[in-house]
Amino acid sequence: MKKLLLGIAGVIALTAPAAAADLAARPYAKAPAMIAAVYDWSGFYIGANGGWGSSHKCWDIDVAGVFVNEGCHNATGGTAGGQIGYRWQAGTWVFGLEGQGNWADLKGSNVSLVAPAFTNQSTIGAFGLLTGQIGYAANNVLLYVKGGAAVTDDRFRSFVTGTNVLAANPVNDTRWGGTVGVGLEFGFSPNWSAAVAYDHLFMGTRTYNFVTPAGAFFAQDRIKQDVDLVTVRVNYRWGGPVVAKY
Repeated sequence: MKKLLLGIAGVIALTAPAAAADLAARPYAKAPAMIAAVYDWSGFYIGANGGWGSSHKCWDIDVAGVFVNEGCHNATGGTAGGQIGYRWQAGTWVFGLEGQGNWADLKGSNVSLVAPAFTNQSTIGAFGLLTGQIGYAANNVLLYVKGGAAVTDDRFRSFVTGTNVLAANPVNDTRWGGTVGVGLEFGFSPNWSAAVAYDHLFMGTRTYNFVTPAGAFFAQDRIKQDVDLVTVRVNYRWGGPVVAKY
């Protein structure tokens, strides 16, 4: 019995160093390191915006078949509305389509240079934009340019200077034009982003016939119009989550 125990102890003594050597020789697999998350701008989004606008308008009155400059004014004021769109990202490039609709209160006037007894007034009560976007993304920061179609809801009228007496009935018009713009957007969470955007609207020139409140002919005016807008925007996006990159 004693010899058997001594034999077993010897076997254990011989095999222990070999087992330890096997354990030491095992390769060590290091877990892959996590790299910073990459922000994905792809997906549908919806949001709200608010800001300020200025519409530069120049009036020319028809005098015996010749248009004479009556002067210009800026119709300024606030605006608020919403936008909805879709973006898709390819590498660092981001492409998108967006529709925007806004209420506005851009109003201004000037005394006519041709007939100082009258003051011309213009108002934009609403506008809409339908644009395409091309942007460059630096993770959760997106710089983009955009361009497309624009539409404004305009009202033009004339008053007796210095009074609220209406000299010519309002002329309402839905005017179509084009727009270009630029925006800078920051993603502050996986689905939320905030931006500031600038848009310039090219609304062209239109000619209108004005009549007095009694219905008599008052004047024919050619009115040129451009619009500049600065808005702050907040968007909620779905369909394009933040993904981890290894």
